[in-house]
Amino acid sequence: MPKHKILLTLVLTAGIFALGMNRENAMAQDRGQGRSMVISQNGIVATESPLASKAGAAILERGGNAVDAAIAAHAVMTVVAPMWNGIGGDLFAIVYDAKSGKYYGLNASGWAPAAQSVERLRQMGLREMPMHGIEPVTVPGSVDGWQKMLDRFGKKKMNEVLAPAIQVAEDGYPVTEWIAQHFASSVDLLRGSDAAAHTFLISDRAPRMGEVMHNPDLAWSLRQIAQGGRDAFYRGEITKRILALSARHGGTLAAKDFSDYASEWVEPISTTYRGWTVYEMPPNVQGIGALEMLNLMERFDLHSYGLNSTRALHVQIEAKKLAYADVIRYIGDPKMSKLPVSGMLSKEYAAERAKLIDMEHANCEVGPGTPVPSAGDTTYLSVVDREGNMVSFIESNYAEFGSGLVADGTGFVLHDRGALFSLDPASPNAIAGRKRPLHTIIPAFMEKDQIRIAFGIMGGWNQAQAHAQFVSHVVDFNQNIQAALETARFTKPTFTGCDVLLENRVPGNVKAELEAKGHKITLHNGFSDAFGGGQAVMRDYAAGVNYGASDPRKDGAAVPELPIKNWAQ
Repeated sequence: MPKHKILLTLVLTAGIFALGMNRENAMAQDRGQGRSMVISQNGIVATESPLASKAGAAILERGGNAVDAAIAAHAVMTVVAPMWNGIGGDLFAIVYDAKSGKYYGLNASGWAPAAQSVERLRQMGLREMPMHGIEPVTVPGSVDGWQKMLDRFGKKKMNEVLAPAIQVAEDGYPVTEWIAQHFASSVDLLRGSDAAAHTFLISDRAPRMGEVMHNPDLAWSLRQIAQGGRDAFYRGEITKRILALSARHGGTLAAKDFSDYASEWVEPISTTYRGWTVYEMPPNVQGIGALEMLNLMERFDLHSYGLNSTRALHVQIEAKKLAYADVIRYIGDPKMSKLPVSGMLSKEYAAERAKLIDMEHANCEVGPGTPVPSAGDTTYLSVVDREGNMVSFIESNYAEFGSGLVADGTGFVLHDRGALFSLDPASPNAIAGRKRPLHTIIPAFMEKDQIRIAFGIMGGWNQAQAHAQFVSHVVDFNQNIQAALETARFTKPTFTGCDVLLENRVPGNVKAELEAKGHKITLHNGFSDAFGGGQAVMRDYAAGVNYGASDPRKDGAAVPELPIKNWAQ
């Protein structure tokens, strides 16, 4: 072949190769998230367990709506993650009703027994609330919450939405990776109760990953509720077994504490953040802490600082300290104390508090402000259906396996939410009969124009600070909901000092630069459950398209509803 033809062939070949490389590069862009969002024109259920997500999606496929799917999914979670949640715990939910265009908050947190008091516990020699045993047990609110949600918004009956959970409890389920680790860490607590050991241990040891667990006692309890509704839990045989347990342990729970109990519909509280509106539940929960954090963060140009930069993280950490100091000082049961909610949410108050943030130095001794008065462990899930109804739903035992106590034959632990009460009579959160404690668990929403996002990130006192970070990731840094969940987070589990936990996926210089400002940083590897696990669903109402995301810090998944039509028959 002549030389000029060989040269022309080489040039053309190189050009074609380069074109192919450019196309490949264009099709395979780098990104900072590990998995894609789930995108569907039909419903999506995002939970901490694929089994629970599938149960919720199956209810949607059978004509149920977002509320039906949320309860079905949660019921399965009570089976497969009994350390984090269960029918012995409390729940909170925010429901967005597409037809009315309104948000509805449900407070299904239980109250202390009527006979409980600061004086009684101090006479027992206690100076602070214990974490385990019968004393921190309050009346569980979850089952009444299920009933309230179904009665107001559901299309399905209780027996229909509980059927998947009953089957999983009876037939068994393989223990997943995260769940196996948490079973192993709770063996000593479970051994302290014969019924708990019988229910959750195998030959006096923790279930191992992949080992099939059965819980026939929980299947019995769920069947009682499926057949008798909420009264089966608050007035039936389950009640009798719980009261017998309380009596054996010297507790004060009484039949009337259960029969009188009712969860409540409440109005969510909100603030704005750079054009978005963010909704949280009102006290007795810590959601107001997330809103106050956002008001403080809004005073700083986080976008120009950069995602997880030293300056951005410093502002968020300092805002957390200021907001949480107010939460601990002022928040309790609003029926028992006058709480400065509007003052804490005020933009003017945030402007004054933000002046305390020194960009060069960490504040290790943060106290509460003076707002103008106004006149664990947990599981979170979120659901959106094809009509645009959405549910942000959270439920908890508080500490892992709660009180550590299981009533004979019931298959679930009683929570220890009362451990968050104070024994200081001057505190708005001082324990008293028929009073609800300050709660850590919070569901949330955010919206702008035709976009709504239902989200939550579990993990005790981690939650409000994690909510604020999620919102910032979406708003300040234009992340999608999956990336916003995956992005490295900080958490500060304490209320004083400068200690901060930080995932090591932040830029390499950040730890040293934060420490130079006075922060005491402990790094955690990869995706650590010390920073909580979240779920999120989003709907674009203009396009009629739904999106789902699930945090890799949990075993869960966002599962779409299969668009079944005539062939389903």
